[in-house]
Amino acid sequence: MVITHISVLNYKNLAEAELDLSSKLNCFLGENGMGKTNILDAIYYLSFCKSSINSVDSQNIRHGEDFFVIQGFYDSVEGITDEVYCGLKRRKKKQFKRNKKEYSRLSDHIGLIPLVMVSPDDSQLIQGGSEERRRFLDVVISQYDKEYLNSLIQYNKAMLQRNSLLKSENPVDHQLFEVLEELMAEAGTRVFQKRSEFISSFIPMFQSYYSIISQDKETVSLEYKSDSFEQNLLETLRESRSRDLIVGYSLKGIHKDDLIMSLGDFPIKREGSQGQNKTYLVALKLAQFSFLRKISNKVPLLLLDDIFDKLDALRVEQIMHLVSGDEFGQIFITDTNRSHLDQILHKVQSDYKLFTVRDGAIKLEEENHYEKK
Repeated sequence: MVITHISVLNYKNLAEAELDLSSKLNCFLGENGMGKTNILDAIYYLSFCKSSINSVDSQNIRHGEDFFVIQGFYDSVEGITDEVYCGLKRRKKKQFKRNKKEYSRLSDHIGLIPLVMVSPDDSQLIQGGSEERRRFLDVVISQYDKEYLNSLIQYNKAMLQRNSLLKSENPVDHQLFEVLEELMAEAGTRVFQKRSEFISSFIPMFQSYYSIISQDKETVSLEYKSDSFEQNLLETLRESRSRDLIVGYSLKGIHKDDLIMSLGDFPIKREGSQGQNKTYLVALKLAQFSFLRKISNKVPLLLLDDIFDKLDALRVEQIMHLVSGDEFGQIFITDTNRSHLDQILHKVQSDYKLFTVRDGAIKLEEENHYEKK
């Protein structure tokens, strides 16, 4: 799908924006803190029903206002137009609608508009805790597999109930633990299997992209780590219960899974330079794009937020060469450097619109309808 128009009201520092978008390339130019990332985040919100940056919805409302609204119009390859609406008032339930019909469950929307975003916050995939890397897995797989998302929701719900029992100061009937552990094991095993299947297909794509961007200067690896490789999940939960009762939460399970990211034979977190870390992250996200396109038969939106920072000229050139290919559809790019954007526009040679962003105001500066010769 392609987003042809977006309307934003009171979202973060964006007071009001009405943008007609290029179906190919949209560039947003401005200094840091002006609102470039916020317009990309609004597009992200329409795909995932939440911000990529701040999970507390009310904190995304513009200061001094009582609500925000984001509305997007999308065209499919079949020529069908979809309207996606999100509205939130302070102290009210969020409304999310498709073609004016409200969703009963937000999870039903996930996957309709596949999207991949590359941003400076991705550094937490390497530098942050395991929850960041699990979130990466969840975001990718949930976009093409509804059963995965439902199983993940079921597992987390049962785990929260089990943790509540573990914290109880009163004696708890062990049959309650048995019931919840069986629910966790059933849902968690499905999550583990789907994560394993995804990673085995994903790794070759990721390593190929890293090789292209780095021009074979380094080798990288990615490994899925889970207790479920060693033992049946139900047995793991039962064996861990006595220790869990002491600490008051579940020590074992798929909520502890991790991705081991390495440069050569060492953790990239410890050994990688800023440029190598950035290359690793960009390769992850481009592989995510290719994987989603292949498995869903949909072309995801690609959001590139300040992507060229900390990369040398050769790696920037390789990335520009990659995203200029026919594999990629609608692309959104932010940058503080006009020369970077000019290089991209020259390289991609497609329809584009260039917007400037200043203090939350977005203005169309330049557009071009490229005709292939």
